[in-house]
Amino acid sequence: MTPELERLFEHLRFPSISTDSTHAGDVRANAEWLVEQFESMGLKTELHETPKHPVVIARNERVEGRKTVLIYGHYDVQPVDPVELWDSPPFEPEIRDGKIWGRGGADNKGQHFVHILGAEKTLKEKGELPLNVIFLIEGEEEIGSPNLVPFLEKHKEELACDIIAVSDTGMVAPGVPTLGYGLRGITCVEVTVKGPSGDLHSGVYGGAVANPASAAARMVASLHQDDGMIAVEGFYDDVIPLEDWEREMWAQVPGASDADFLKTTGSPESFGEPGYSMAERLWARPTIEVNGIGSGYQGEGSKTVLPAEAMFKLSCRLVPGQDPEKIQAQVIAHLKSHTPKGVTASFYEGHSGKAYHNDPHSEYGKAGQTALEKSFGCAPVLIREGGSIPIIQDMKEILGADSLMLGLALPDCQIHAPNENFSVENFEGGIEMSRVLLEELAAL
Repeated sequence: MTPELERLFEHLRFPSISTDSTHAGDVRANAEWLVEQFESMGLKTELHETPKHPVVIARNERVEGRKTVLIYGHYDVQPVDPVELWDSPPFEPEIRDGKIWGRGGADNKGQHFVHILGAEKTLKEKGELPLNVIFLIEGEEEIGSPNLVPFLEKHKEELACDIIAVSDTGMVAPGVPTLGYGLRGITCVEVTVKGPSGDLHSGVYGGAVANPASAAARMVASLHQDDGMIAVEGFYDDVIPLEDWEREMWAQVPGASDADFLKTTGSPESFGEPGYSMAERLWARPTIEVNGIGSGYQGEGSKTVLPAEAMFKLSCRLVPGQDPEKIQAQVIAHLKSHTPKGVTASFYEGHSGKAYHNDPHSEYGKAGQTALEKSFGCAPVLIREGGSIPIIQDMKEILGADSLMLGLALPDCQIHAPNENFSVENFEGGIEMSRVLLEELAAL
């Protein structure tokens, strides 16, 4: 194993689960480990406290007149449940079949670590970095970065930069370098539906009072038409449509055909908004998804109850033009108007984030494309990402800089799921990509 992989494995062994308070010490230990890595490179490094988990900042000596790049990443990870579905322990990384297996490999430790190693390689070869570099590695991305916006606002002068580099997105297929120029936004809603004061006998009371489980199912079903169109009034009003060049380009992206997506997902056929390919639906159209739904008896065999309550959780992925708070209000209004008689519904407004979009043909976009091409041996494809990183738009609004999204995670990397993995080839190529990127940005 190479020294670079050994150090990545050290990084991956920290169970830095930000949402679980019992792992707060592990999160901090991981942040302190990153401080040691940066200090060993000769970078000025600071560990900043927040109300929850620390932010790590590292930088080289600033030289006036040089471009400044801020490299963003996060060291916190998702929970590992259900742990029994992992083929190897999630925090004991190992290499199998050309992949690094372990929680955080792709999201996001492996991806941001390539930038650290790329800068380190440049420092060893040249003695200095060719431009001003700021690393910002946070520990709360997996819980919505609640303390990063205040941190950015407080420190925006010392974090001022020309461009931001982020590797927390995906590569469309093996060997196909990918530059992302957009992200969908997000807004979440949780609903609790209540009926009787307690569970009832389904024979004694069934048919006489409303069933919260049935009511919740009807409310969820009301969100979409049978063809997949979203039925919430006004949901599509502000959507900025796809441009023709995007649709033409995406139709040619390797690994992004409907057949490719179906193979990756294991789904029998596609389903969604009519008139769009799966790539177009994923990268540039809005959606409402049910993330969780539950009610009543869940054990083995029958228990003939009429449950007292039911719940469901929704997330809406949004595109440029849509306002998360407006969409959230529209969805809640729709659900209120479709709440059946005989039950009451309460609504919890979850986290939100705006969609992000930039010009991939800008000078910075071209520099990112060049770095990807030189490192992976072929011209990159340009896509928008289906996922959400709300802090990217926040950084644009606060710091005034766009982001280059240089994705290295493959479609089967299993982020947020058991058996998360990261390609060794992409890890090694990413180190070179990061090194070349610094050169390309410095030359602008």
